[in-house]
Amino acid sequence: MGTIFHLAYPVKDKEQTRRFYADVIGCEQGREAETWIDFDFYGHQVSFHVKPEAFRTTEPTNAVDGKDVPVRHFGAVLDWEAWHALRDRLIAAGIDFIIDPYIRFKGETGEQATMFFLDPSGNALEFKSFKDPGRIFAA
Repeated sequence: MGTIFHLAYPVKDKEQTRRFYADVIGCEQGREAETWIDFDFYGHQVSFHVKPEAFRTTEPTNAVDGKDVPVRHFGAVLDWEAWHALRDRLIAAGIDFIIDPYIRFKGETGEQATMFFLDPSGNALEFKSFKDPGRIFAA
């Protein structure tokens, strides 16, 4: 097993979170207790802790490519085909994108597909894919 990361994020409702991450995103559920639930998020452990009061303020954004990108977000870098399959699954599920799926830097170093959307608690997720995975950290 290689190095995996662990990320913990607040959510408003555990059952909505379970349905979204298992049924829509396709993550396998791990352990849970009354106030938290874990998922295998593309090989990494993501824990969601029920804490509705964590959502009292509006999240800030930064302008990127003329779009308002949520400063606090997480997601995964998928292979090209998996990204497109997830995009299609999200569209079929009626997900409202905060940044529609599109290709950045087309034909340039770092060409990537990206999309942003919110989970049921309002946590921002970004999924991306690089046309050339070897260029993920290229300047």
